[in-house]
Amino acid sequence: MSDLHTNAEVRHDFVLLFDVTDGNPNGDPDAGNLPRVDPETMQGLVTDVCLKRKVRDFVAATQGGREGFRIYVAHESVLYNQQKEAYQAAGITGSKTKDSKQHDLARDEMCRLFYDVRTFGAVMSTTEFNCGQVRGPLQLTSARSVDPVVPMDLTITRVAVTRTGEEKETEMGRKALVPYGLYRGHGFYSPSLAQRTGFSSDDLELFWASL
Repeated sequence: MSDLHTNAEVRHDFVLLFDVTDGNPNGDPDAGNLPRVDPETMQGLVTDVCLKRKVRDFVAATQGGREGFRIYVAHESVLYNQQKEAYQAAGITGSKTKDSKQHDLARDEMCRLFYDVRTFGAVMSTTEFNCGQVRGPLQLTSARSVDPVVPMDLTITRVAVTRTGEEKETEMGRKALVPYGLYRGHGFYSPSLAQRTGFSSDDLELFWASL
């Protein structure tokens, strides 16, 4: 990876291309978990939230929760506890403080502790431990398939039953997938916003690795 790609002091505009073969890149819960599609063009869709989730999961898996690289929006995490920890780390006593300087201290602590906060930003003013809001330097668009896709909904069987005493020997299920799709998304990195969150060249290199 060149020094240009990891230079956190310049703006980056990039295109993300990825393909899917016999998989479901982003299921839609309103459509029985079928792959998301634009009903007008039948192009496949993968939301920006889904792409950020994959980045978060990669960082969590490769960094092992080490200092400064924990994930704020993690599986089964309690955001209240994460923000309370920032208050304690910043030396702020109590909660529901209305001191804007203390909110700034808590916000900076959240950026220091959590990779996804200083990367994508977060709204952290919804609990009594108000850490304000952070606008992250890295933003992603939803990805859209270059060509239309035709999602498939397959029937599958399972040889194990759910409960003892059931007479049936198999159970039926469904599996949704895209036979093939090439998806294109866009991303943007702002160095001025990175200065506010403490986002570094090492953070940028880790982001490219996650993609």
